Amino acid sequence: MDWRTTLLTAAEILAWWAALTVLWLVLVSAVDTLEFVVGAAAAAVAALAATAARRVVTPR
Repeated sequence: MDWRTTLLTAAEILAWWAALTVLWLVLVSAVDTLEFVVGAAAAAVAALAATAARRVVTPR
């Protein structure tokens, strides 16, 4: 893996995380600090899973 591929993968994970965190904040009725931390952590796990799933199904 070269630096360009690493940078693109990191950008993809960050984009997924941002989108999923915003979705979490939209769906939560009251934003508390603990709820934000849990949502951000869950979004990070989901972002990693989404990136891994896309890499599995994309031909090289």
